[in-house]
Amino acid sequence: MRFSEEKVGEFLEDFRTLVECESPSSDPQALASSARLVAEIGERITGIRPSISTIEGYPHVLFHIGTGPRRVLLVGHHDTVWPRGTLATMPWSVTGERVSGPGTDDMKGGILIALHAVGALVREKDEEELDGITVLITADEELGSPTSQPLIERLSREAEAVLVFESGGTAGQVKIARKGVAIYSLEVVGRAAHAGVEPERGVNAAVEAAHQILAIEALGDTGGDTTVVPAVTRAGTTTNTVPARARIGIDSRALTSAEQQRVDRALRDLEPRHPESQLVLHGGINRPPLEEETARALFARAQETAAQLGHPPLEAVRVGGGSDANFAAGMGAPTLDGLGTVGGGSHADDEHALLTWIPRRIELTASLVASLLRAPVPRPAAVPRRSSGPRSARTDAGVGS
Repeated sequence: MRFSEEKVGEFLEDFRTLVECESPSSDPQALASSARLVAEIGERITGIRPSISTIEGYPHVLFHIGTGPRRVLLVGHHDTVWPRGTLATMPWSVTGERVSGPGTDDMKGGILIALHAVGALVREKDEEELDGITVLITADEELGSPTSQPLIERLSREAEAVLVFESGGTAGQVKIARKGVAIYSLEVVGRAAHAGVEPERGVNAAVEAAHQILAIEALGDTGGDTTVVPAVTRAGTTTNTVPARARIGIDSRALTSAEQQRVDRALRDLEPRHPESQLVLHGGINRPPLEEETARALFARAQETAAQLGHPPLEAVRVGGGSDANFAAGMGAPTLDGLGTVGGGSHADDEHALLTWIPRRIELTASLVASLLRAPVPRPAAVPRRSSGPRSARTDAGVGS
């Protein structure tokens, strides 16, 4: 299955149109316009009339082929981190192999790769052969997917494979492991007193927080597979008052569910150093990890597919950031990420995608989906289904690429 030069030209036209429709996650009107545009372009490419499911103001676009069980799920997002007006200082441009502009790498190019791959399949195969394909383009991934998480989990639960179109590695690698993400806030409760007149009557929450910061930091491992980072910390009200309250923001990431649960238990078991202070832990696990076992069989199939297409050998990378692939993996579905554009600069002013990789990614995706419909990969027995629990809070935990 080949993607012609003529089709690359069409891809670039759609790419520019999507990039120039700015879609910051925090702007409902911009997201509504973007969702309508994704639906319009997607219908033209695939011939499939999509639906837009708006949840709490976030418009998610769904393309379904057939009425049978959902077999292969392709996932992307149309929201970006860039505010309206970014195009004025960071315009769309094509210079040689480099396509630049807000959202080119994360991930409007990835959306189009998924849609053009499905469009290629629709042109070549009967609808019955494609029964069970779903494409989901969400609107809140950059916020941690607070409204799309249940939708992703429901569709992933019944899927035989989930393909996610975040950007690939800089050398074209796909992503076979992502750390799980947990976000906490530790509240420290002490007792106020006048710092100059009778400080001994107080219970200093800032001092207690300092002890807890050291204990929290020690929960990570020296190899970096599990990180537990005390981050934003606040304490006190005025310099002449013993601080009665403090708060520590905590970012925790782990490669395995077992490690994620270990850290969660350890944080909940923290003991105050001062007998009269109190600790209250807020937050929890935001995204389960995409464990390598979940991606192994799917990655092997993708490698075989790339070789059959005559592409360069497909390699893999493991990353610390989270994506919607974590939610899919949490349902036990074979999951592969990083099938989007190859470039760099996500969330930076040099964001770009490389033209050379776009036809390869479309060809790989189309051929991989066709292969999976013919013969699904085995579900990983060692990775149980597990939800991250309540819907994710709006955080920057979804920012992973």
